[in-house]
Amino acid sequence: MDGYYAWMIVATALVLMMTTPALALFYGGMTRSKSVLNMMMMSYIALAVVGLVFVLWGWSEGWGADGLGNSNGKLIANPFTMFGLEGVSPANYIFVLFQLTFAVITAALISGAIADRVKLSSWIVFLPLWVTLCYFPIAHNVWGGGWLWTKLHNLDYAGGTVVHINAGVAGGILALVIGRRIGFMKEPMKPHNLTLTMIGAGLLWFGWYGFNVGSIVLTADSLSDPAKLSQQFYSETGVTFMNTTVATMAACLAWLLVERILHGKATSLGAASGIVAGLVAITPACGSVSTVGAIAVGAIAGAACAVAVGLKYKLKLDDSLDVVGVHLVGGIVGAVLIGVFGTDKSPQGLDGLFVDANGKGMNGLFYGGNAELLGHQTLGVLFTIAWTGVLTTVIALAIKYTIGWRVKPEEEIEGIDFAEQGEAAYDLDGRSGGVLGSTGALHSHKAPEGANA
Repeated sequence: MDGYYAWMIVATALVLMMTTPALALFYGGMTRSKSVLNMMMMSYIALAVVGLVFVLWGWSEGWGADGLGNSNGKLIANPFTMFGLEGVSPANYIFVLFQLTFAVITAALISGAIADRVKLSSWIVFLPLWVTLCYFPIAHNVWGGGWLWTKLHNLDYAGGTVVHINAGVAGGILALVIGRRIGFMKEPMKPHNLTLTMIGAGLLWFGWYGFNVGSIVLTADSLSDPAKLSQQFYSETGVTFMNTTVATMAACLAWLLVERILHGKATSLGAASGIVAGLVAITPACGSVSTVGAIAVGAIAGAACAVAVGLKYKLKLDDSLDVVGVHLVGGIVGAVLIGVFGTDKSPQGLDGLFVDANGKGMNGLFYGGNAELLGHQTLGVLFTIAWTGVLTTVIALAIKYTIGWRVKPEEEIEGIDFAEQGEAAYDLDGRSGGVLGSTGALHSHKAPEGANA
């Protein structure tokens, strides 16, 4: 047990790093230079707001029975049963914190769809509403013993539906409700610093081992028997580590191949995006497929996401940083392909989780199974899309017609960093460093009258 808890501390820290600094760097580099600080701030704010909400009522709403798999079959759990972690065993705090980091990064992922144009105050209002109505209920249904698990036995090892489809749907809805950036499809809106994005992608890959490998699905037998726990722990962590690695490699290459075929170039942004697409797709499937299956999942996801991100221009959807194309599409690919490449010889199969309503083992189509597992996975995806799509629309419209989402047009044109933070990411000429000078004194970010242009 000591080894398990030690690893979970490390895994929790790795997933925390995925939001800040990894996602902040990945998204920050992809935005324009006048928006980079605001984009990074959205990740940091998500960490602070969602983290506190999770401790107050999120854990109760998602895992009210104080643990994983305590099935109650309910669609929605009570957020006040364990409000403020009341009654939570201190021995379970590390698992609480581990799940907290998942909620945080899910919310932070959404911000990439609405870059360059949203008030931080509106983002702060959105976060607790969204995780309360969308994230925690889906997490309860998939991981906390809720209806989706007990009725459909939906398999999601580390967050294909709970994290990525959830965030992808929400990002797409917000992009539609908030509207396109000024100049979208009329002027170039290229990433301002691909070096930051490449560093962020590398850190995401590194942190993702905490995400996937840390999501070991413990059974009642293993928890009560140290020998079984040790055997399951070493077997499951090794398989999920390998599957996460090879799927990401395959997705990166598949994305670059599609780029080369469609556009004649294989780009660094494509490599970074392909890495993330592979990580997204293998997230739900890393404990359900073989090594060969993981390579197939990654390759299909890399190619599918590469094609999907280009569709936003045809649809005129200003999903600024490709949240829909990567996270929604990648999450769907990974979740559904469990029904194709899933095998009962995988860790989840050996744990007895690959069973139908009669308790019989199931395999994916590739391993001689019938369509039942594929049907279970597809229904889980559709449930998540419908639930989050409807409730995110309600939240988005409520904010739009009350406090409003967008900064003023002139502030968006000048740069949202100045409008929202009073700062600039790059003070190369000494004239635009923000509202605080080197001595801490307040000053204008504008050049003094008569200064050289």
